[in-house]
Amino acid sequence: MTFRPAPSPPASPGQGRDIAAQLRAVESVTDVALGHLGVNDLLNSLLDRIADLMDVDTVAALLLDQKSQQLVAQAARGVEEEVRQGFRLAVGHGFAGQIAATRQPMTLNRVDSTTVANPLLWEKGIRTMLGVPLISGDELVGVLHVGSFSERRFTDDDADLLAHVAARIAAAVQTRQLSIERSAALVLQRSFLPASFPQLPGIAFASRYVPAQVGGVGGDWYDAFALSNGDLWVVVGDVAGHDTHAATVMARLRSIVRAYALDGLDPEEVLAKADREVRQFEPDDMATVLCGVLHPPYDQIRLSLAGHLPPIVASPNAQAVLLDIKPDLPLGVMTDIPRRSVTMPLAPGCVFVAYTDGLIERRARSLDFGFDLLCQSVQPQAPELVCSRAMDDLVGREVPLDDIALLVLRRSLESATQPPTR
Repeated sequence: MTFRPAPSPPASPGQGRDIAAQLRAVESVTDVALGHLGVNDLLNSLLDRIADLMDVDTVAALLLDQKSQQLVAQAARGVEEEVRQGFRLAVGHGFAGQIAATRQPMTLNRVDSTTVANPLLWEKGIRTMLGVPLISGDELVGVLHVGSFSERRFTDDDADLLAHVAARIAAAVQTRQLSIERSAALVLQRSFLPASFPQLPGIAFASRYVPAQVGGVGGDWYDAFALSNGDLWVVVGDVAGHDTHAATVMARLRSIVRAYALDGLDPEEVLAKADREVRQFEPDDMATVLCGVLHPPYDQIRLSLAGHLPPIVASPNAQAVLLDIKPDLPLGVMTDIPRRSVTMPLAPGCVFVAYTDGLIERRARSLDFGFDLLCQSVQPQAPELVCSRAMDDLVGREVPLDDIALLVLRRSLESATQPPTR
């Protein structure tokens, strides 16, 4: 087993073999494939080309699962079973694991139980191997290795060529992964937004959700649902982070809040239970949540804030105000301090506005300025008008750098004369 220093580009294209000419073949494939292929199809389209370039019997690409810090067999030629059997190993273990840990090329002149972790490799008859890390920028993407059934000695030129190929593949794979993850997160996020709002006497809703245009999709969401007893729940939350994981945690939190609300708990109790689950099962995550419930006839709302920005309320003949509610700590912060709630009146014609920080926070202005701007924007009007004006006044032509979730509830003027529903 031999570690090699990270290879540098060859001094001239004609040294050893015409590396530049051979790389152009791989580059042409990745250029075309980037436009339409997924990660698996991209890798599979390249492995045959690599086998031809390197004159090897086996090629395998293992990609890094960031959360588990394991290498997962993603594509293979000559050792397809590695993929079909779901082979994976921890960084630092076995041939590929050591390449990932050191981020250095490695050659292997004996393939057996003492040098590799996967018995499939020696059982297939592989005699020698060469592997290199897949690195894009400073990020480890995975490991690429090739093997020979004959007693072949891989040279420095071989290592140079495979390293150049790996650099091209790593960039292509990372680009596709980021695109696919963003699309998956966006689909997940949108699937958990309510398809329609509860139809309740004297209550109207409108909403907006806009994903960040850069940096990946985050964990913002809003929800509104009614229970069989007539209780109306409103929830707006924001999971820290911008990736598929944040969107997944968001989906879990939404389900958790709904489940505990169904048990008849108050908002502060719902958030306390949700906090316990986040700390137990998602210990590295944090989320802010606004959680409120309105009981028929919907003339007041009981609110609890887990680190979330306070809502804004606009009443007829009065300027919109930021509710003076002191939030408790976000979900996921280690604390046993009891959570609190406040009950606020909602007069007929009143508009209630909940949102995430992407609506008001900007690097070039203070948070207080954002609050003031939103208060000036909100009027006791139809919810759709409130949403449209808020988005126009606070976002306008800007490219959103953070997710924006906005939920507006209005209690109609006629609700003052409507009989209670319970």
